[in-house]
Amino acid sequence: MTRAMDARIVCLVPSITELVCDLGLADQLVGRTGFCIHPWDTVRQIPKVGGTKDVKLDRVRALAPTHAIVNVDENTRETADALREFIPQVIVTHPCAPRDNLDLYRTLGAAFDRRIEAERLCDAFETAYAEAAAAAQRRPERRVLYLIWREPWMTISRDTYISQTLALFGWHTVPADSTDRYPEIDVAAHAGHVDHVLLSSEPYHFKDHHIPEVAAAVPGARVALIDGEMTSWYGSRAITGLRYLQRYVDEDARSADLPDSRRRRDVLR
Repeated sequence: MTRAMDARIVCLVPSITELVCDLGLADQLVGRTGFCIHPWDTVRQIPKVGGTKDVKLDRVRALAPTHAIVNVDENTRETADALREFIPQVIVTHPCAPRDNLDLYRTLGAAFDRRIEAERLCDAFETAYAEAAAAAQRRPERRVLYLIWREPWMTISRDTYISQTLALFGWHTVPADSTDRYPEIDVAAHAGHVDHVLLSSEPYHFKDHHIPEVAAAVPGARVALIDGEMTSWYGSRAITGLRYLQRYVDEDARSADLPDSRRRRDVLR
């Protein structure tokens, strides 16, 4: 068994790479994907091993890691199985709801002897979560279409981390039932059935010029950009994400009180 202080970690999950650094393990991080970009001043010096879906196994092998961190949604089963052939410990993660972050912190804290740091993150998360849950009780519920891709249009199912996080704030994603976690949809079919359409910054990077296109397809809904890292990144970013979303929904509530003409200009901005 490798001692925690001797661990050589390859992380193939962008949000968890950030978590590894926040646990004080940056010096033991020997490999990352090209999408692992936070904290940039630290990770830019760490070798890249491809993307989350196209991991270069030869590069990973050359780094002689003792641990690899993968994720059910981010990485393929084939990649995880291949890593197990030459890496002693492969840690598989799969947070599906905000409070799963607590287990994530503690799992990595135990694996790499960072229990104190993990508990500090747990305390910070619990505070942010409690504040979000208390504030949510004062807000009206919303029906939300959350778009992650264009051509074809794609959204999220309710069993995803993003949907469960939005639900904490009373924003319930559609469709309510889906056999696919990330289904293709007809955006116009949701006209008259949703209050909001959220255009995520990842994995497809929606921008301002996409707002009028979607607003025309879903008249009556408020269409807005949203920071995908704040909704989809678990790990230490989830703490910041909860506070970001609290401000986001507060701003939405204030906007709802504006006259229709002003609100229409905001949607198309």
